Amino acid sequence: MQWITENYVNFASVIDDVTLAQNRMTSSMPFVQPHLASMPDAHLGLGCAVGSVLPTLGAIIPAAVGVDIGCGMVAVRTGHTAQDVARLDRRTLREAIERAVPLSAGNNNKRVSASAGPRIDALEQDALSAGFDPAGYVKQWRLQLGTLGSGNHFIEVSLDEEDTVWLFLHSGSRGIGNRIAQHHIMMAQDYCAKRSIRLPHKDLAYLEEGTPEFDRYISELLWAQKFALLNREEMMDRVVRQFTDWVAGPVHERERINCHHNYTQRETHYGKDVWLSRKGAIAADPGRPGLIPGSMGTRSYVVTGRGNRESMNSAPHGAGREYSRTKARRTFTQDQLRAAMRGIEFRDTPAFLDEIPAAYKDIDVVMQDARDLVEIRHTLRQIINVKGD
Repeated sequence: MQWITENYVNFASVIDDVTLAQNRMTSSMPFVQPHLASMPDAHLGLGCAVGSVLPTLGAIIPAAVGVDIGCGMVAVRTGHTAQDVARLDRRTLREAIERAVPLSAGNNNKRVSASAGPRIDALEQDALSAGFDPAGYVKQWRLQLGTLGSGNHFIEVSLDEEDTVWLFLHSGSRGIGNRIAQHHIMMAQDYCAKRSIRLPHKDLAYLEEGTPEFDRYISELLWAQKFALLNREEMMDRVVRQFTDWVAGPVHERERINCHHNYTQRETHYGKDVWLSRKGAIAADPGRPGLIPGSMGTRSYVVTGRGNRESMNSAPHGAGREYSRTKARRTFTQDQLRAAMRGIEFRDTPAFLDEIPAAYKDIDVVMQDARDLVEIRHTLRQIINVKGD
């Protein structure tokens, strides 16, 4: 489904009135050009809805990028099949991954691992070039590289339609990225207040290109996006090592895809160079590989972009919430979560109740709405799920 009104293009067949109103408010900002594109999984967010593609001329709204800068997915297609792992104990692998990757929001590595060392070095050099010290935001930021976090972040082992084994994970820039984002959201609010700029909402505060505030935000934003990408690479390398031990043999990577879905970069659309902020959306240029996860216990998708012009070459990033975390906890039960996860190895704890699939949009509806945005290459079904509480 697609319809256009004023400065707003919608691709969602299921979208609530509050999210619609937020999208219209965001799209009314004068520097949004040519239009805001709302993805099939759109839902209410800070500043602008999650599932928004926002092109801007000469300004950026930090809250429209989001607080988990660089959040995204990485997946590895292995050379193994369901038959290779059918007799292996899935709980053994789940627990090994849980030991190898710190999971919850506050958990850090106890030390910098050998594999993380070169990645830390690259980030230190980039921060030096950008003229800032990440320790000013989070002292132990180095120990956050290779950690998952909580909420909807996960690690999964899945099978595709040909029973090929995939390793799949979702995470971002952790506490360091959050602190950078929160700082610049407040800086944008201060910037607009000092200039008596009237805003329809305080979270639509922006920074203007050509100012020191804008330049600092872009430098630190790009650094956090790289942190997120390397964070996923580090975790995936650890998952591959645990999988190698589990199958007692080498893992041949047939393909690795790593993509952001909360980020900003310069792109050209409708003949204009814009800052394109994707908040809960992936790039879907023609032929570009991408990843769209479902919710806990449902299918995920490996896709290629179709290069849809109205979406600014974008696609949804997942199922999108229908219930807030608080409402999900009030509505659903642990028995319902167990039923939804039947046949999948997972840690059975009430901490995951707000992640029950019923709290999210139907991923099949989202993918149907995205039919003009991406082509589905592989459909993945989970056999092991790892989450942080």
